[in-house]
Amino acid sequence: MILFFNKILPILLLPLGFSLLCLLAGLLLRKRLFLWTGLLVLSLFSLPIVSDALMRFVEGPLRRSPVSAIGKADAIVVLSGMLHQNNGAPLGEWGDAVDRFEGGIDLFKARKASVIVFTRGQMPWHTHGVPEGELLARRALLLGVPQHAIRLTETVGNTAEEALAAGKLLNIGKGSPKKIILVTSAFHMPRARFLFEQAGFKVIPFRVDYHTDDTPEVTILSYLPNGTSLAESETALREVIGWLFYRAKGFLKIL
Repeated sequence: MILFFNKILPILLLPLGFSLLCLLAGLLLRKRLFLWTGLLVLSLFSLPIVSDALMRFVEGPLRRSPVSAIGKADAIVVLSGMLHQNNGAPLGEWGDAVDRFEGGIDLFKARKASVIVFTRGQMPWHTHGVPEGELLARRALLLGVPQHAIRLTETVGNTAEEALAAGKLLNIGKGSPKKIILVTSAFHMPRARFLFEQAGFKVIPFRVDYHTDDTPEVTILSYLPNGTSLAESETALREVIGWLFYRAKGFLKIL
């Protein structure tokens, strides 16, 4: 049920899904208002200047912290979401979020923690593949990370499950470790940090994989819609929806 609300339901609330619903309603009900609403929403969130603003909102601070500025912790936790599995690539192929892995390795080699955790991320509909954390662990071994320093969680399907699985793996609530360096994409950090803190961790955030620049240039192209900007808008809005969902879930649990 959590997976449904977190992964599937937001599709209908995001610009593309919402616009398609409006267009469908307009055609079936013969109402121009629905048609124009759908086109307006689709066009607005396809503008680079809009998607950039949304991404900056969820990413937070634009300057990536150097490894030297990060304090020491009991473990480094690297979240999944950076590999594509294809025939002929036994260790997978890198996606956009490869900075998560590289950031985790840099932190470990800088001795910021003696343990590095990879999560066995795997969607329920991708059971034919290998959980991502297992491939990342193999890659870490090739880069000189010793076997005894690598930990793998149980199989997980989303960030909330990653937090709980990491807590179980690291014996949260049973002494130590309690402080972790959490490595994930900048846009994903607010939600991830909230969930890991809810699971009982003290979190040192290490944001990577920024989608925005420090000095953006606004040109005529910033006001021309394109598919890439629509995807960026949806990524940012999905994070906002996810954060609000878990906030509301936690609030209702308190009540």
